[in-house]
Amino acid sequence: MKVIETDLPGCVVIEPAVYGDARGFFYEAWNAERFRAHGLPDRFVQSNVSSSTRGVLRGLHYQWPNPQGKLVSVLEGEVYDVAVDIRRGSPHFGRWTAVVLTAANKRHFWIPEGFAHGFLVLSERALFSYLCTAPYDKAADAGVRWNDAALAVDWPEAAPLLSDKDANAPFLEQIPAERLPVYPA
Repeated sequence: MKVIETDLPGCVVIEPAVYGDARGFFYEAWNAERFRAHGLPDRFVQSNVSSSTRGVLRGLHYQWPNPQGKLVSVLEGEVYDVAVDIRRGSPHFGRWTAVVLTAANKRHFWIPEGFAHGFLVLSERALFSYLCTAPYDKAADAGVRWNDAALAVDWPEAAPLLSDKDANAPFLEQIPAERLPVYPA
């Protein structure tokens, strides 16, 4: 397994070792011991899968309190995946990074607790998988507007398909400080 740093500290791309032949392929999607050796989580408590069509944007989501770290990957199709540092006091507050995840590249993206996360489907359909470090907590569920000009995320689609929740999420500056994660001192 290869761990690749992004320009946003804490968010990393994981490339598994893939073994293939004419019959197909095999790779280890997650291994507690290997992840622990790289300083990544060795315990997940919830696994989610979503299916979306081209142009669907899901995000930017986070939980506070009870934050979730997410290990995400694409089982079918292609997505543009984004993480935004929204931790109060972070030297990287408001910065974002993105990675293209595909079924073909088999990459995983680690988004630590305290980051907002979203993705845009680039293929006709995408089957998206995420392992979470904490269970979903409806009372802690929150979001940041996907097209917040202060964040300036460079989405490859100007008019994505959104849920009402995502279309009406607040801009980062509108979120009360106590509803944002805290950067660890």
